[in-house]
Amino acid sequence: MEALTSITGAINGVVWGPWMLALILGVGFFLQVGLKFMPILRIGTGFKLLFAGREGQGEGQISPFNALMTSLSATIGTGNIAGVATAVFLGGPGALFWMWMTALVGMATKYAEAVLAVKYREKDELGNFVGGPMYYIKNGLGAKWAWLGVAFALFGGIAAFGIGNGVQANGVAQVLETNFGVNESVTGIVLMVLTAAVILGGITRIGAVAGKLVPFMAVAYIVAGLLVLLLNIGAIGAAISDVFTYAFTPWAAKGGAAGAAVWLAIRFGVARGVFSNEAGLGSAPIAHAAAETKGPVNQGLIAMLGTFIDTIIVCSITGLAIIASGALDASIADFVANGETEGYKAISGAALTSLAFETTLPGIGGYLIAIALSIFAFTTILGWSFYGEKCVEFLLGVKSLLPYRILWILAIYFGATADLGFVWLLADTLNAMMAIPNLIALALLSPIVFKLTKEFFASGGKSEESGGTPAE
Repeated sequence: MEALTSITGAINGVVWGPWMLALILGVGFFLQVGLKFMPILRIGTGFKLLFAGREGQGEGQISPFNALMTSLSATIGTGNIAGVATAVFLGGPGALFWMWMTALVGMATKYAEAVLAVKYREKDELGNFVGGPMYYIKNGLGAKWAWLGVAFALFGGIAAFGIGNGVQANGVAQVLETNFGVNESVTGIVLMVLTAAVILGGITRIGAVAGKLVPFMAVAYIVAGLLVLLLNIGAIGAAISDVFTYAFTPWAAKGGAAGAAVWLAIRFGVARGVFSNEAGLGSAPIAHAAAETKGPVNQGLIAMLGTFIDTIIVCSITGLAIIASGALDASIADFVANGETEGYKAISGAALTSLAFETTLPGIGGYLIAIALSIFAFTTILGWSFYGEKCVEFLLGVKSLLPYRILWILAIYFGATADLGFVWLLADTLNAMMAIPNLIALALLSPIVFKLTKEFFASGGKSEESGGTPAE
């Protein structure tokens, strides 16, 4: 295991190097500029379409609203609780600023992904709409780029077991054992049963569950987080100041602990931002391709809200709560006092967020985080099961769906009882491997996105076609 961890770590250092961060931010910024910052300026339009889209308005399997909820079910997970904490612990308060920047450009990325997913989606042998990067690469870029679509599907099918299964199951198992004394094996078995009850019903059942559970859990967490911030309102100004200050200058932690260089703030802010909102990974458009939507731009305007809600709202609340409550300084001081100067397990991220809430809400804060993380992680398992199976379906056909779902369910138990450090490292690495083919495709197909967007707004939203081609 040590050798495998070492190899994975070396690959991680390469794929999450400066060039990858530049690629993610660069493509997102290029799309934002090409769209004339429409995703930011049209947030209100997106929300209007979202609430109008609770019922299907075209061909597809799930409503536009449930498509977004399915997407959010996969993004609002451990990244919002443990990932944010890990980012500010290793990169300092400035990491939150770079999470924001990733989200702002990521809104354009997520918009473009959904537009292309609906534009180039197909119907499979079962009559269901399927789409995502592998399909807009195949149908949009042509045969000479087919290998790129295969690469995405291969990375996505494997990555799902890390980011969407192992990390989530392990996070739930660890936090329930710590807070409620529940054995990891018991958690693994319960998660298997609950997941099986949903995913064996396909995207329709996943969408229905996500449409009810995601809004509830997101609002509940936001309300609890705002209460923590309200009780620490005197420190909010300083916390926000630290976020902007240490985004560009080295951070010297209090309590005699070592600080963080600006590069670490950027590296962990962008990496954890992408891990949380998944803009650029190419995962979310797989869900949006199944939407009963009027057309590509309509769904794109709804899809971009996922990044805004996930990072600008939920992750911000987590990050500011950690900084304003004093949990960050206290945790690092304790870390150094115990003689630990390097290395950091991801589960400590959840512990840090828990400390922030428990410090502010004694007796209940820690339990709130344990429950929130458990529900977040469960819905992420549901959403990513759909992403993974569609990647495998692209490679092997519809006959692979049931075997993949069974394997997915069985893998949950392993994830719940495995070593989280390696699982987190593997998931982080595979994130980048997924992003590369998708970002290349987004850049090459950007003229199509710009053209469809221009036509949509020029016609007052009447130039939409739902998209979809028969399976070949």
